[in-house]
Amino acid sequence: MELCRHYRIPHSYYRGHGDGTWTDLDRRKARAYEDYLRQVCPQCGTRPQEWDETAGGDEDAYRATTHRCIGCQLIADKQKQIPEGDEGHGVKVALIPTSVHAALQVQHQH
Repeated sequence: MELCRHYRIPHSYYRGHGDGTWTDLDRRKARAYEDYLRQVCPQCGTRPQEWDETAGGDEDAYRATTHRCIGCQLIADKQKQIPEGDEGHGVKVALIPTSVHAALQVQHQH
């Protein structure tokens, strides 16, 4: 359903049936998927039912883990160098490939 939502196509068409016309079943599936997505916490990605034992969930359904993303670390380090105040307003940090950065440096030198 995620792909159907992204490409805005009926589920039946995605499965290779029909001509792309939305059937009643396609619409019901799309509404059910949208309802499901509304229940997902935007921060952690879980739904309350997954934790609620009375709803078939389990209070131990997930475990919290940690991992380090080197890209995010580089961004955070660079953000510390952004000046405070007006000079830093609107300044964004982005990752670009090293080869692109080198090409931009050469371009700026000429």
